[in-house]
Amino acid sequence: MSIRIVRLGTPRTADEGVRLGTVRRPPRGVPKEKFASGDWFDVWFPILAPSLETMKLGLAAKTPAEWTHFAKRYRAEMKKPEPRHALALLAALSHTTNFSVGCYCADESHCHRSLLRELLTAEGADVV
Repeated sequence: MSIRIVRLGTPRTADEGVRLGTVRRPPRGVPKEKFASGDWFDVWFPILAPSLETMKLGLAAKTPAEWTHFAKRYRAEMKKPEPRHALALLAALSHTTNFSVGCYCADESHCHRSLLRELLTAEGADVV
């Protein structure tokens, strides 16, 4: 059993399981009833998304220093009680079921999901 880190809106793998959207906003122009069938997500889980202000920093980051600033802010947000509990829950579930978490960004290395991968791994999650 494990967690997959995915790009939302891409085709699902056969054993991916439930897909969680760790994004601040649902996909624009997509009716709510099409979120799952369009391979966006089954459950919207914004607790693990960067805040709006931090998300803007990440999207605007062009230099390594700007990305490092974004990463520091996001990690600090994930240390708050609610996100911390969510990370612990997902880490525990990763040992009993397959599921995925994701974001819309094309490049995982320049997306909060790369940091989410690190945070989940640090929590002891089984991450693919």
